[in-house]
This record gives sequence, structure tokens and C-alpha cells, in this order.
Amino acid sequence: MQGHKKFNPQLFYELSLDGLVPQDNFYRKVNRELEFGFLYSETKKYYGTEGQQSIDPVVFFKILLVGYLNNINSDRALLRYCSNCLDVRLFLGYDLNEELPWHSTISRTRQLLNMY
Repeated sequence: MQGHKKFNPQLFYELSLDGLVPQDNFYRKVNRELEFGFLYSETKKYYGTEGQQSIDPVVFFKILLVGYLNNINSDRALLRYCSNCLDVRLFLGYDLNEELPWHSTISRTRQLLNMY
């Protein structure tokens, strides 16, 4: 007899992003091997002391690294990719329910740091 799969979505799920991404994942290895903390002191001069909180410089550079490694040139496409990939979300430090920075934030931060 031919089977027919029915999809019954659950209302609540108990899951962890950490549990969904394998331990030998590439971005996990990058996160273990590279220290990004120096970026805070290197970029401090570009940020003011008042106003809205900006994008975390480590997150910004990790997003650029993901774009470079995956040959993604468009900020919109890059953030779409980051949003859809669980391993990249874990690498960036964003959980499933957290919204990633907007593409315009990435563009403005590039301009701020003269990266064009």
C-alpha cells in the first residue's frame, strides 16, 4: 500500500540551536580557532558614546567573513543566507527567535569603517 505523509505542525517545540548544529561544523571550528575580541578595541574610535546602540563589531565582521567565504556580494542576499543557515546563526550568536541586523545596517557600517 502506498503511504501518504501527513504534516501535523506542533504548536511548541523544544530545541536548541546548539543541538542542531554538528560539533564538527566548519563555523564551529572557525569560532573555536579565531579570537574576535580584538575588534572591540580596534573599532572603538569609530563609535560615539551616546545614541542608539550599534551593531556589535564582532557580529559585523563575522557577517562579512560569511559573505567572503560564500562569495555573496549583496548585503540583502548575505543576510538572507545568514538568516536561513542554522550554523551561521550559531556562529553569529543569534538564536532562532532573534532578528539579524538589517542589510542597511551592514551597508552603513561599511561606510563608517571606510570598507568600500
